[in-house]
Amino acid sequence: MTNPLEIITQSLKKAGVLGVGQTANAEDTNDAFLDLNDMIAQWRRKRWLVWTLVDISKVSTGAVSYTVGAGMDFDVARPDRLEAAFLRQLLGAPNNVDYPLEIIESREIYNDIALKQLASFPSYVYYDSAYPTGVLYPWPVPQADIYEIHLSLKVDLPAFATLVQDVNMPPEYVAALKYNLAIRMRQAYQLPIDRSLVALADEALNVIRGANTQISRLSMPTSLVRHGIYNIYSDTTY
Repeated sequence: MTNPLEIITQSLKKAGVLGVGQTANAEDTNDAFLDLNDMIAQWRRKRWLVWTLVDISKVSTGAVSYTVGAGMDFDVARPDRLEAAFLRQLLGAPNNVDYPLEIIESREIYNDIALKQLASFPSYVYYDSAYPTGVLYPWPVPQADIYEIHLSLKVDLPAFATLVQDVNMPPEYVAALKYNLAIRMRQAYQLPIDRSLVALADEALNVIRGANTQISRLSMPTSLVRHGIYNIYSDTTY
């Protein structure tokens, strides 16, 4: 298993900053370490660079909204968005029933809801990705104690606290870290673009993309679906 210091050293060599047998000084290593964590912070927001989703849940309290973040109602690192959501009706195991929740994608659409405090069986959920604490709005508002709200979120890619901690990622991520950090190092040292290095970095990311990409089944909005067989001549269905 490798560590950030080994990744940084190899990245500097691949970038052409270090030669064989050379060692980076403390300042160069620290700068590269900061760039490495900056790169991972950006990767966290890309679904295809995250290897799994986590499920986090909260039993409804009857509130209009719930906080999302470390130590909040949904105790998880603040996500940038929801990947999916569903509602579990708590009838008692093994008879609990799950219902999908449609995600409202923007504040503007949520604002169009006239009765935001309407209490009924929920069908929608809106997530406001406010910083540092996000806010979740299920709608209609679920009654207390009889429902459980489940959110599917991207797993939080680990940042590095020290240079010598283990890289706790799937093995295919190591090459992507090395080559993509090397590109950033060439820019940091004002070196010209290395096309072969860019190609290797792209290939490493493509391997991760191929492993992580999951495409859900396509569906048509209910309002656009016509029932029956459509006659193009009479513009009717039967």
